Amino acid sequence: MPRRRTSSSSSSTGATGATAAPRNRTPQPVRIRRRSFGDFVKAFFAFVALAVLLVGVPGALATQIGWPLPSGVPSFDWLQQEITVHTFLNILTVIVWLAWAQFTACVLVEMKAALSGVGVPGRVPGAGPSQLLARQLVAALLLVGATAASFTPGLSQLGNGYDANQKPTVAAAQATPGIFAQQQEQASGAAAALAEQASHAAAHADAGGSTAKQGDTKYYRIQPPEGRHHDSLWEIAQRHLGDGRRYKEIFELNKDRVQPDGSKLSEASLIRPGWIMEMPGDARGGDLVEMPDEAPSVSPDVQQQISDYARTGDHAQGGGGAQGGSDQAHGGGATQVSVPDQQRPAHDTGHQQATAVGAESDSSFGLPEALLTAPLLAAGLLGALGRRRRQALWQSAFGSIGGRRGMEPPTPSGDAQDVQDALLVGADPEGVRLLDRSLRGLAASLAEESRALPVVYAAWLSNGDLHLQLAQPAGKPPTPWQQGQDQTFWMLSRTDAERYEDVDTAAPYPGLVSLGTMDDSRLLLNLEAVPGIVSLSGREADRAAVFASVAAELATNGWSDRMTITLVGFGEDLTPLAPNRIRHLDDIEALVETMEAETRQRRGALGAAGHDSVLTGRTGPAQHTRWAPHLVLLAAQPSAEDAVKLAELAADASRLGIGYLVGTETGDLPGAAWEMEITGQGKLLAPLLGLELDAQLLPVAQQRAVVELFVEADPERETDGPATAPPFLVDISEQGRPAVYARLVGPYEIIGLDNPDGERSALLHEALALLLLHREGVHPRVLSSALWPRGVTDDVRSALLDRLRDWLGTDPDGTPRLATDGSGRLTLAKTVVSDLDVLRSLYHEATQGRGVGSRAVRGRLLTDALVLVRGPLLADRPEGRYQWLSHEIVDAQLPLLVADTGLALCAFHMEKDRAEKAIEALDAALRTAPADERLWHELLRATHATGDTERLTGLATDLIGRSGARGLPPRTEALLDELLPTWRDAIAAVG
Repeated sequence: MPRRRTSSSSSSTGATGATAAPRNRTPQPVRIRRRSFGDFVKAFFAFVALAVLLVGVPGALATQIGWPLPSGVPSFDWLQQEITVHTFLNILTVIVWLAWAQFTACVLVEMKAALSGVGVPGRVPGAGPSQLLARQLVAALLLVGATAASFTPGLSQLGNGYDANQKPTVAAAQATPGIFAQQQEQASGAAAALAEQASHAAAHADAGGSTAKQGDTKYYRIQPPEGRHHDSLWEIAQRHLGDGRRYKEIFELNKDRVQPDGSKLSEASLIRPGWIMEMPGDARGGDLVEMPDEAPSVSPDVQQQISDYARTGDHAQGGGGAQGGSDQAHGGGATQVSVPDQQRPAHDTGHQQATAVGAESDSSFGLPEALLTAPLLAAGLLGALGRRRRQALWQSAFGSIGGRRGMEPPTPSGDAQDVQDALLVGADPEGVRLLDRSLRGLAASLAEESRALPVVYAAWLSNGDLHLQLAQPAGKPPTPWQQGQDQTFWMLSRTDAERYEDVDTAAPYPGLVSLGTMDDSRLLLNLEAVPGIVSLSGREADRAAVFASVAAELATNGWSDRMTITLVGFGEDLTPLAPNRIRHLDDIEALVETMEAETRQRRGALGAAGHDSVLTGRTGPAQHTRWAPHLVLLAAQPSAEDAVKLAELAADASRLGIGYLVGTETGDLPGAAWEMEITGQGKLLAPLLGLELDAQLLPVAQQRAVVELFVEADPERETDGPATAPPFLVDISEQGRPAVYARLVGPYEIIGLDNPDGERSALLHEALALLLLHREGVHPRVLSSALWPRGVTDDVRSALLDRLRDWLGTDPDGTPRLATDGSGRLTLAKTVVSDLDVLRSLYHEATQGRGVGSRAVRGRLLTDALVLVRGPLLADRPEGRYQWLSHEIVDAQLPLLVADTGLALCAFHMEKDRAEKAIEALDAALRTAPADERLWHELLRATHATGDTERLTGLATDLIGRSGARGLPPRTEALLDELLPTWRDAIAAVG
């Protein structure tokens, strides 16, 4: 839908000589109506109607008909009796009693909402018309009561939320009585509530306290959100004073004055639709209202409201400001971020990783607490690190970089090892998966209904449920989403989220990033949707920890397709986390130049595509990467001149998918829509948004350790020295026979130990498997989080370790087979080995040990190694367990190790022209590594060496069948062209 544009009747140049912005947003006059005799009549009849329905109906039923239900338990004979008129009346009576109970519940719900100001009332199931009638009666009754001034903020926002963006200027509203008049009539209920609040505020104001003489004063009404654009004092000053920097004059004129909704302006960065702003005397523009000169051109209602507001000058005192702000936070105002009310008291650890981590926080064993309590950040970092290690492993295996580095990534130590353990403990990959599927599923559902994506300011993860906080009401959410605490909340339960499957649609809200937790709810702020700049004040070190956390999560999160993250003044060392996402600029001058060009480009692209914002471009047939967000993180405070340039760029940035997070030392930043502060105690404060979070941080020590992990795993990193040896080598001689032998490659078997208690056998087997795959040692927290991803208490973990020690027992010399090293990590004795340890040791010895100098030894070792391969790792593991394997790269290491062993044995046989033996070795390796292209190439060569053309053609046919629709890889086609030039014709003939 095209954006509505309204032109001002006049435009002038301000004091500074700057021209007004071409876009002129139109004010919306507030309709105000004094309580009339008709209002009291309506209230009286509402009282009578409620009394009759709530008291008269049950009284009449009780006195005239009596109790309709039988006095005893019905018998079978009673059911066979004839239905009489009396029976029929009793049935009707029961129905009337149920209807009365439902209506009474509706009245109570509506009365509670009206008196407490909690926003839109809750829905009574199946109450539809009854609740509507109750709402109208309660509203009519309370309109003239003492509680009218505290009517819910949700009611005052109702008109703004749905049709405020269609309301005209004062002059246009009077000149066009058609549609606009109908809209004004529809909003009369909300206007009446505003009028009562304004009257209540005026009654406590000093009538002579105006900040200027009425005849010299102009007024402006804050506009509701229009699309993704929101009014701001900066833009108002730019349009009507010619200079956005004069927004402070407007702020000073209106600071702490009671607004029509009962709240006050306390910060220049937070204004609300429907507020009135007194303007400086030199303000110009056709959408201003001047009193009393323009009084004939406006209605008496508008005159009355402006007069009421004028009497609140000199910053009239009153207690409504703070309360009004609080109410607004709960009422779902467009510029508020509030915790889902129904989740605040919850402490269920069953579905929330953050809570589960907190259950073990007293036993962190020195692991970085910042990463233990950041499940989404930890999951993103851990996933990105795993992908980086796999990439390095594959590149090394396929020889795409100089030199082989072996199958094992470098084992971290010191701070890097602690950070890796903290990532393993704190990560919640399941939470990331559900969040990603839920958001994409929502986008797909809306696209099917031809509905645009709503603007989302924030997302809350609370006890496994997902709550989206919308900028403004967007109608009924698609199934299985539900309406939240009010019309600006959409909620999806964890149970419904788990039913979502992967869908091929673009990530709708890639700019979401975790800021911290509040009342066991985790807040993700949508940086690209904020209507302006988000500023962060506080000490430099504390700000740096917040910025590093935000940058790291944006760079590695799992709910974004693609984005650009520009870091200015910090974070040059963070680039290794995601070289394709992160870029670093040295100074603000380069940033401004870059963003000016990109802003122009995005505006042009949106216009050419016919989209109002990037959100409409992310649904439908648009390419997934076309409207990727660009998020700018500026840690250092800009100069006054640069701050103005940034504010101008950010004025329309949310529509373009660009977000700005800017650090400031003073907290005073022009153009800042939302202001936050980080304290030395780790609290992230945003009083005007109603937020006090336990901030998510990435302190400098953990930041360096995380970067070290990624640098060590870089596939392009140059290495010196020989290939990395396995972390644990087994004595493969007869004297090295182990005391405990576990077979992991294939079905899981343990030799040398009795089966433990049946109820705990699976848990002990899983714990042993984890220890066997990490001979360098396993942190106790890592072990417990792997076995119990949702958390476990200290006593349960200790009991498991005791049972594991008892089960493994001791060696003949009395040495326990499960020990603890100097860092507190759990290690296994050398007498406890696995077939994977033996496989690694045999291959290492054949290619880098005794097998290098002895052909016979090499052939025997490689043959013995392939005999150990019985299938994939832990082939028979039970469903739902061993989830920690998703964090490991052993699933990539094992196929490559088996393939390397098969290739080495193939080469060993081909040296003596034993093609059949080579084919046997390759077939054995392919059973575990069927996707390894190197094995198929050597199999083609070995088959060609047999001289059997028909056999080679059959192998080529099998390869084509396996390749599917993608076809053969180019290198495989080239090899076939060399070995069997007529393969295409031969296969076509066979087919």
